[in-house]
Amino acid sequence: MCLAIPGKVVEVFDQQGMRMAKVQFGGIVREACLEYLPETRVGDYVLVHVGFAISRVDEEEARRTYQLLEELDQLTELNAPLVDEIGDGRRKP
Repeated sequence: MCLAIPGKVVEVFDQQGMRMAKVQFGGIVREACLEYLPETRVGDYVLVHVGFAISRVDEEEARRTYQLLEELDQLTELNAPLVDEIGDGRRKP
């Protein structure tokens, strides 16, 4: 099951014309696209689903949701390798 995970925006940047963020989930930081939530700023809490921030939430709601997902063992996808960590799939000559 894929769930949206709450995290704190720690950096906002532009990547090839797309508004992006570094989002902290507990002790893990991942990138997320902010195109659906262009008003998002550093310090905001967002729900991230498959790499896209889909909703803003307040800090208390983010904390409660994260804790519940942790208790239900639903945060394993945060430990999955990033695409850059597993390679781009191209064969080397």
